[in-house]
Amino acid sequence: MRLYSYWRSSASWRVRIGLAHKGLSYEYHAVPLGPPDGGQQYRPEYREVNPLSQVPVLEVEGEGGAPRRITQSMAILQYLEERFPSPSLLPGDPFLRARARMLAEIVNAGIQPFQNTPTLAHVKHQLGGDEQAWARHFIARGLTALERSAAETAGAFLVGEEPTLADVCLVPQLYSARRFGVDLAPFPLLVRVEQACEALPAFAAARPERQPDASA
Repeated sequence: MRLYSYWRSSASWRVRIGLAHKGLSYEYHAVPLGPPDGGQQYRPEYREVNPLSQVPVLEVEGEGGAPRRITQSMAILQYLEERFPSPSLLPGDPFLRARARMLAEIVNAGIQPFQNTPTLAHVKHQLGGDEQAWARHFIARGLTALERSAAETAGAFLVGEEPTLADVCLVPQLYSARRFGVDLAPFPLLVRVEQACEALPAFAAARPERQPDASA
């Protein structure tokens, strides 16, 4: 397997956690999104890999050795879950499985699109707005919903006593929240779960600063 990734991409980070959690080895292919060599995602050759010019992309070998590619972090994580079901990132109970996916989507659909680089660039350059204030608003709004929703199922992690897709999405999101200067004091449950996650080897291995393309 090959993972097209960027060290500080929260969506790529999710997939790295999933791969590490399942003990899967892969080739890391860096796609620089930021300085000094940023913008590589817009090169024609990378658009052949992902027409949306985003990371991550997971590439697996198909019939005859031809590459088969999956984009979008949640689709990749679901693929890994189905192909390598143990150890699982979803609870056994159908209701709790749905809750784990729901909490993950609060981050993936309710926060992530508002903090992506193209969105912030559009807010700043096309709309003349304060892109940092924009990001802080939507991150805080999403984390407020996540804190409240997770309280119904939280144990050591967001859904019970084992990490799930919800936690895989939480940890990179809190990292991004700090980058944008969001006050995390109103979210004690989320911060507590983050600390529990960071004690696990899979989460530690996936951290941005441990990636081969990490900026000094």
